[in-house]
Amino acid sequence: MLVGIKVTHDPDVETVHRDRIGKLKDRVANELTQRVGLQYQFLPSSGHVLRHPWLAEAQVIQLFNLHGGYLSPRLLPRLSRRAPIVWRLSDMWPLTGHCAYSGVCERWRTGCGRCPDLASYPPIGVDTSAWLWRQKRGLYSRSDITVVTPSSWTESLARQSPLFAGCEVRRIPNGIDTAVFKPRDRAMARALLDLDPAAKLILFVAHELDNNPRKGGSHLIEALRRVQDVPNLQLLLVGLGGEEWSRAAGVPVHRMGYVTDDRLLAAIYSSADIIAAPSVLENLPNTVLEAMACGIPGVAFDTGGMADAVQHQKTGILVPFGDTVGLSQGIRELLTDNGLRERLARNAVLHVQALFSKKRQAQSFAELYQEIVDGRRSVECGSKRVTD
Repeated sequence: MLVGIKVTHDPDVETVHRDRIGKLKDRVANELTQRVGLQYQFLPSSGHVLRHPWLAEAQVIQLFNLHGGYLSPRLLPRLSRRAPIVWRLSDMWPLTGHCAYSGVCERWRTGCGRCPDLASYPPIGVDTSAWLWRQKRGLYSRSDITVVTPSSWTESLARQSPLFAGCEVRRIPNGIDTAVFKPRDRAMARALLDLDPAAKLILFVAHELDNNPRKGGSHLIEALRRVQDVPNLQLLLVGLGGEEWSRAAGVPVHRMGYVTDDRLLAAIYSSADIIAAPSVLENLPNTVLEAMACGIPGVAFDTGGMADAVQHQKTGILVPFGDTVGLSQGIRELLTDNGLRERLARNAVLHVQALFSKKRQAQSFAELYQEIVDGRRSVECGSKRVTD
């Protein structure tokens, strides 16, 4: 596996950067090109990928998130001449001129341009969104790409995108480790974490808890103000920051920090009564799936692929986007109706085990790879492949 940032000691994982100087060159090039709207056009380390010995042995090239400033999309046609590409979409970036989530903007359907939000991640300093969109269309048309999406939402978007016209689109849900994320004794989990055994605990998880409007923290705070009368209500936070939540939430707050240990994370999930996921823009968050696998039902906005996991009154409570009154009602209902919460918790565990296990995900990818190698699913974007 070739990555932009390596965080393990796994010998089968290497960075695309050869050394620190190469990483610095990429960072400087990325910052400069972003300012002038040439998003990810010139990344010095990209060429190392083409020369990597692993590439010569590949029968299939699996791509994940490419908007990390380590691989230029201009390499796609050359990569796909080495082996067919399977591209798993993490967000909307492959479909838009420059942004990872378009929000209410629909310009990605017709070619972008006149971008209403140049600052949307990943930002550009000059509106080249139409040019970037056209470039992606040209690159994809000269590449052998099979698109994989983790949610029904991204599957629908990929099928509607003019950029992926003619590409095979498959949905393979994210898989989680159900041997780690599984129901545990709540009392033991709370004792381990020194949490009140009698509290009604709401869990909220975000990589960055502050200044992260996409995760909907402000909606949760507004909903919490409507349920202050629930006895012994407390909030459990996982992620970076969160200092201001103690004042804004109006209930006792426990900040667990940014957690990388899966077993500790499983204990945190198991200590909660419910998980709140009021995301404004979302694909299908692993955190919700992991919590559900631990027997924690979710209360969420119906955004992105959330409905694949949180099925209303089956595995959790799903409310229309922006409906903070409905969000607060769902929180109240699950915290005060033990029978309902326990029923949804059981259903949540079964739902994740059936559809979102790592084993199922691995099997689905293996079957797809085999089909491609056998020549049955190597579908080319566009009518004709051309060379550079």
